[in-house]
Amino acid sequence: MTLDQLRVFVTVARLQHVTQAARSLNKTQSAVSAAISALEQRHNVRLFDRVGRSITLTSDGQRFLPVALAVLEEADHAATVLTDIAGLPSGPLRVVASQTVATYWLPPRIARFHMDFPMVGLDLETLNTRGALDAVLEGRADIAIVEGRVTGAQFNTQVVGHDQLVVVVDKSHPWARPTPPTLDEIRSANWVFREEGSGTRETLSEELADRGVKVSSLRSLLVLPSNEACLAAVRSGQHVTAVSAFSARSQIDCGTLHLVDLEMHARNFATATHKQRYTTRALEEFQAYISEDADA
Repeated sequence: MTLDQLRVFVTVARLQHVTQAARSLNKTQSAVSAAISALEQRHNVRLFDRVGRSITLTSDGQRFLPVALAVLEEADHAATVLTDIAGLPSGPLRVVASQTVATYWLPPRIARFHMDFPMVGLDLETLNTRGALDAVLEGRADIAIVEGRVTGAQFNTQVVGHDQLVVVVDKSHPWARPTPPTLDEIRSANWVFREEGSGTRETLSEELADRGVKVSSLRSLLVLPSNEACLAAVRSGQHVTAVSAFSARSQIDCGTLHLVDLEMHARNFATATHKQRYTTRALEEFQAYISEDADA
């Protein structure tokens, strides 16, 4: 059994298609088929059922898949350690960030980091706060950067930036005035919220609770999957939302949206890494890089 055979097996299992697996691995279809056959014949086991053009894992293949994944993860870990020993930061770095961070705060920092450390292959994925933290726990990401609260004894955390939640309405909305809304107006407003699991939703829920308003008591609640979608809904003139100041600033400055006089607490952007996983030099450098202006 070789690591190459394991990689072929895992890729075919993930894609359930020999041709697509061959393309993903930059191999010929016959080479992929031969690797699977060699693995099956060597251990006298059938890993896949082949019906027409479809290929699916057998029960034995399903039992073997998590073991193969674990072996490949350890092999990649060993290669990473040797790369670190060898010299300059290099290799892959898997970053997952919540939407506000990934869209507005992180891009210029990633660009500068890439200029200084071109040998680090940085991959960025955008998820909400809950999804980003799950990715670190499950080993699918090396580091998460989120605006929601980081809880859990498994994480090392560090504040790397700051943000402000703002409440905005269309310039034609009744709240587009110098005075803040009353509690009755807050309760009866047509609120637009981000989805469950987002840091923005969590922060707004806490802010409303501090004012004695439960989300469940709101008369109308529209849930949308992004800051941009929330802002677009607000521009209809009938809704209210709270989003990061980063996402609303340009529309407030040009007068498209009105900044409501409803003070919100500042919140932090924080990193989360797994305490029990090896910290590569690339990850160390990246954490130091994005932490430079944390107190600015």
